Amino acid sequence: MFSPADREHMAEALRLAEKGLFTTTPNPRVGCVIVRDGEVVGTGWHEKTGGPHAEVLALRAAGERARGATAYVSLEPCSHHGHTPPCVDALIEAGISRVISAMQDPNTRVAGSGFDRLRAAGIQVESGLMQAEASALNCGFVSRMSRGRPWVRMKIAASLDGRTALANGRSQWITGPEARRDGHAWRARACAVLTGIGTVKHDDPQLNVREVETTRQPLKVLVDSKLQLQPSAKLLQSGKVLVATATANRSTITALEDQGAEVVVLPNAEGKVDLMDLMRELARREINEVHVEAGIKLNGALLRENLVDELLLYLAPSILGDTARGMFSLPELADLALKRLVQFDDVQAIGRDIRILSRVIN
Repeated sequence: MFSPADREHMAEALRLAEKGLFTTTPNPRVGCVIVRDGEVVGTGWHEKTGGPHAEVLALRAAGERARGATAYVSLEPCSHHGHTPPCVDALIEAGISRVISAMQDPNTRVAGSGFDRLRAAGIQVESGLMQAEASALNCGFVSRMSRGRPWVRMKIAASLDGRTALANGRSQWITGPEARRDGHAWRARACAVLTGIGTVKHDDPQLNVREVETTRQPLKVLVDSKLQLQPSAKLLQSGKVLVATATANRSTITALEDQGAEVVVLPNAEGKVDLMDLMRELARREINEVHVEAGIKLNGALLRENLVDELLLYLAPSILGDTARGMFSLPELADLALKRLVQFDDVQAIGRDIRILSRVIN
């Protein structure tokens, strides 16, 4: 169905889409390559919400050479009016004869209608080329559109024996500077960075992106059931902060709001923050990817509620022993059959540490 040349051009479209890794949210990352008679005549990628889409930029670059050409797009062209006009109209007007897309748009406002309109205009349409790669690039957007919640990636820095902090809570620094810089790159691609009040008490983190260049800082999200956050906390000193709590203490909420934070009250039956409701609230705010940097309790709670999609684990060449803190607070298992499984997707050395990227599959 697809030729080696088709695959080569789609791979280029995906490389272009990846240029928007830090900037396109809440929109998907999309790249487009226009080819006529075997020659690339135009390329484009979506940079940010409100700006031109990848197809429009590629068509501008191609000009009249787009007539009779093939457009390789990493996501189904949009067919609705949003911040910009529909891309299908631009493709039709430019005289494109064939469109190859990596995947269908999971947005129900599009979801095949873009393909239908292109076919109705006599354009040959094919989809599914490098679909897995395209879906992985937009895992958060796909999750929000199909599941109504963001993609949750949990970052953990640990010793070789799986320990994240000493018994007294000290954890700076288990991993090396290269791993920390790499972790900031993953922060930068996320729409929100989430932590718990325990981490704020022990480490007083800023929770912003500092080690890599970015034009956008992610939303800071704090899970604080009892509203213990102090107005002097570093995370309140810059950027937007959302505090999720189970306590409707008006005076404390007002004090935090005076510091620029926003507070949402989302209690569950146990008097803690309802984590699923929090994820739905983040999706409502168009948050695609959530980057978790929390402690053993919140890590365990998110895993128990099946809200963790991916683990970003940095293992340092050190051993801290059994008295040090682990990764997850979880109930004891009575049978190995109840163990949680992950799928290793990528393993590589980052400085002196090892980075393991894995998906939680059960």
